[in-house]
Amino acid sequence: MLEESVTFEKHTYGGECLARLSDGRAIFVPFALPGEKAKIRLVEEKKRFARGEIIEILEPSLSRIQPKCPHFFNPNFPTSGGKVRACGGCHYQHIPYDEQLQLKADVLRDQLERIGKLENPPVKATIPCPQPWNYRNHIQFHITTGGKLGFQSPRGEATIPIKECHLPDEAINNFWPQLDIESIPGLDRVGIRLGANDDLMVILESSDPQPIGLDVDLPLSVLHKGPGGSLVMAGDDHIVIEVKERLFRISGASYFQVNTHMAESMISHLLDSLRLTQDTTLIDAYCGVGLFSAFLAPHIARLVGIEVSPTASEDFAINLDKFDNVEIYEAPVKDVLPELDIRPDVILVDPPRSGLNRKALDGILSLAPETIAYISCDPATLARDAKRLTNGGYQLHEITPFDLFPHTYHNESISIWEK
Repeated sequence: MLEESVTFEKHTYGGECLARLSDGRAIFVPFALPGEKAKIRLVEEKKRFARGEIIEILEPSLSRIQPKCPHFFNPNFPTSGGKVRACGGCHYQHIPYDEQLQLKADVLRDQLERIGKLENPPVKATIPCPQPWNYRNHIQFHITTGGKLGFQSPRGEATIPIKECHLPDEAINNFWPQLDIESIPGLDRVGIRLGANDDLMVILESSDPQPIGLDVDLPLSVLHKGPGGSLVMAGDDHIVIEVKERLFRISGASYFQVNTHMAESMISHLLDSLRLTQDTTLIDAYCGVGLFSAFLAPHIARLVGIEVSPTASEDFAINLDKFDNVEIYEAPVKDVLPELDIRPDVILVDPPRSGLNRKALDGILSLAPETIAYISCDPATLARDAKRLTNGGYQLHEITPFDLFPHTYHNESISIWEK
């Protein structure tokens, strides 16, 4: 593949840095920093841009710091025989944490301006994570061809076996090296979830419909997820996680925020930002197990949750059972919103990475709430939806990034839109 020396210009969303090739095309390379000069190798070519990897850093940035993890990209030994050595689980360990926070705010602003066509979007400073290491209550490993636990390389072309990781909670880190899965065929991924009192759940994801045997001499829950559905192999089918002194039941197949500290910050932000009264009607779309609903419900007249996942809907019903002013629809958001015969004051949306389905967004606009609170985990799809919200008569009041995923490019935010 073509090799060339380039000077990097700026960070882009996705954990890469932008440079220009000698023919003028943009090239995107992971683990680089603005201002650095490096020798790179092209790994993917398109008509207008290319992607590459670093062979050698010729002039390092003064901002570059030593990463904490040995599996992170090493500028002295970036490749071995053309094979990627770096783990792709982290993207920013070579950047000081305060600069990571500024970078995420800048990337969010750039996406809103370029894709959303918003002028001077009111992006606030990124809310830092009080615990930038060992913050994850849930981790998911891929499996190497040799049966080792690992993470995918930066572009997913290989699974890199690992011996340590500094993102999961210490209780998870103390446990996962004990897993011996070399003799388990058909296993695709292994997830580990941490609950209250250091309770653990292991989730085995397999393409094989037959349950997978796992011998672990510890008290924990084990769930097998295969083509035929989920099967409890040991312990319970759920785990309990505590957030702001409230306990939440989380089934093995249900989604939950992986950073408990920052989930608490997001809840506080919503309570401070939304004008809630005892007359307020609020729709919590993509409500999941009820993380946000549980803290909003006490302050309003009526809360309507919408969730497509059967297990999350069941968890929601249990987690909010004590509230008489709460109801839930178990169906896709895009199908429910157009059929609702209510006039909500606030709609809270927390969609997946793909953002709001067009039909769901049309449903929001037709219900015409005074306020929309949009929780986003992808600045690009948020920016796309921001353009339609603006055209639909809403103005971005403020947007706050929250660093739920330190040392990675993942960018969570809460934007408040007013009619």
